[in-house]
Amino acid sequence: MAYKIKYNEDADVLTVMLEEKSKLFYAEEIGDVVVHFNVDGRPLFMEILKASKIVPLMVEGLAKKEVTVA
Repeated sequence: MAYKIKYNEDADVLTVMLEEKSKLFYAEEIGDVVVHFNVDGRPLFMEILKASKIVPLMVEGLAKKEVTVA
C-alpha cells in the first residue's frame, strides 16, 4: 500500500493519506493527532498537528524503539 504524505508549513500539519477512494464520515482528535474515518469506520487520513515538533521525536523514537511525546 502506498501512502501520500503532505506537509503544510503554515499550519505545521503533516497529513498522511491512507485511502482516497472513500468519503469522509467523521473524525476523532487524539491529542495532536486527528484521524478521519469513512462510514465503515476505516481510517482515510490522519493529521499530525505541531508536526515540526512531533515528527522529529517520532523518528528519534523509531531509532531507539521507544519514545514519549509530551
